[in-house]
Amino acid sequence: MIIASYREATLRTSGAFALIDSIRRQGVKHLFGYPGGAILPVYDEIYKAEARGELTHILVRHEQGAVHAADGYARSTGQVGVCVATSGPGATNLVTGIATAQMDSVPLVVVTGQVPSYAIGTDAFQETDIFGITLPIVKHSYVIRRPEDIARVVAEAFHIAGTGRPGPVLVDIPKDVGQMQFEYNPEVQISLQGYKPNVKGHLHQIASAIKLIREAKRPLLYVGGGAIASNAHLEVMQLAERFQLPVTTTLMGKGVFDESHGLSVGMLGMHGSAYANFAVQECDLLIAVGARFDDRVTGRLDKFAPEAKVIHIDIDPAEVGKNRVPEVPIVGDVKQVLKSILDATTYEEEIFTKAWLEKIRQWKQDYPLEVPSYSDQLSPQGVIAEFGKQAPNAYFTTDVGQHQMWSAQFLKTGPRRWISSAGLGTMGYGLPAAMGVKVALPQEQVICISGDASFQMNLQELATLSQYGINVKIAIVNNGWQGMVRQWQESFYNERYSASNMEVGMPDFVKLADAFGIKGMLVIEPTDLSTAVAQILAHDGPVLADFRVKRTENCYPMVPPGASNSEMVGLPEPKGNQELTNLIAERAKELV
Repeated sequence: MIIASYREATLRTSGAFALIDSIRRQGVKHLFGYPGGAILPVYDEIYKAEARGELTHILVRHEQGAVHAADGYARSTGQVGVCVATSGPGATNLVTGIATAQMDSVPLVVVTGQVPSYAIGTDAFQETDIFGITLPIVKHSYVIRRPEDIARVVAEAFHIAGTGRPGPVLVDIPKDVGQMQFEYNPEVQISLQGYKPNVKGHLHQIASAIKLIREAKRPLLYVGGGAIASNAHLEVMQLAERFQLPVTTTLMGKGVFDESHGLSVGMLGMHGSAYANFAVQECDLLIAVGARFDDRVTGRLDKFAPEAKVIHIDIDPAEVGKNRVPEVPIVGDVKQVLKSILDATTYEEEIFTKAWLEKIRQWKQDYPLEVPSYSDQLSPQGVIAEFGKQAPNAYFTTDVGQHQMWSAQFLKTGPRRWISSAGLGTMGYGLPAAMGVKVALPQEQVICISGDASFQMNLQELATLSQYGINVKIAIVNNGWQGMVRQWQESFYNERYSASNMEVGMPDFVKLADAFGIKGMLVIEPTDLSTAVAQILAHDGPVLADFRVKRTENCYPMVPPGASNSEMVGLPEPKGNQELTNLIAERAKELV
């Protein structure tokens, strides 16, 4: 039984007051939303709560911006993010953001207005069954039928969203329920029968995992977003250093392990480093920590880590064995399971990984990730790397496409400082997510790396930046294309560039920024890059910077669809031991 207790006298008030008061009592300071008819009783209480200094509401310009901002808020802090919208189109405009949060396990409470209870099912004005629409993309849902249930529902919603495997929870409130007067008692008791996430991990399975780790000669720690959600970065580091385990991360796991550490091999998968992909194909033990064997990581699943035994640690039992059956499955909270492994082992353990680490070191030397340099035009990788150089401790959000993959390759970030739509791949995510991060962490530097196509999906949120003075820096890596679409069309569709050229109709981004009262900059020359980035970061206020980069640059390495991770294309010429390189190439042929 979970108890949330608030010792205050019962008072007669409205359902809308109870909703906002219950949300406030969960420690919420910021809401992101957009009003409308069915949610007006709730917005009236938001107005009063703001006047009392209890909450701050951020008015976005599109409901999708609200849910992405709440998502960025949640990812950067680990707290539950909250967004609010009205019924009908207001609610349906949240769907993409809800799905984004569900795919990436982000804790959200999504509040939607609904038509009055008596009108539900009559096709009333702005009625949609948002409960039904979102069933496949939420962790849980509520439609509040009685105001007396509000305090309990809110307490349950926050608990469900933020515990176990995090995710979005929908709370739909009909307009008349918000208007009803009732005896509000904020003291609630909740009992969620059947919802008991297993956090500790089975001791026998943990012992089996330790045995495999001790015996492995070519182990690899494969870390995903579950380690971020669990705040397990310290435990990941300790485990890696204790057993000298090389560490690779997914796009969601980026930041959980210091990428400048000698044991780091960076990101694996479709656009991961060559050495990470070689390592996963040759390892004899794969320790999957809060990862789900996603197709962009594994490539051809039946040829992924073909020589490895697998330990799979995840809090969601549905993920363990879903794509790859592990020798040792462990269901539990990543942080707690890793603590149990560390508590049961010592630094005096015998280590067998020296030769393996030397081989990986040679791969790093042979196939480094390098930033290209051009005398007459900006390289997109160079733009991104310059921001990483000048703002090493910033929080970075991205949109989706080539710039996202280059950012993953060349930015080295800390825990929760990498914020990107991974599972759903949502264009238009970067700017509103950055707003959410900056609202949550006003003293931190927040930079959005976007593409010219992605940015145009939610550019209206420049108005939100302007209204509230949200000091986000936006770097548009502008190649005039839907970059990743163009790359695939070049590689797999005989250069038939169908509907991917964005040059015609592209706005003047500097004038656009000016129209919203925001500083705009255009950067074209490579010699101006360093100075321009310094000026952007130094400006006291939001900036929109348009970096005109080489139009035909492709993102490599790349694992083609249907290929194994050893079948990368676009690898650089090897820079080190040619004999070792030949052996790698022969081994890759055997694995195909």
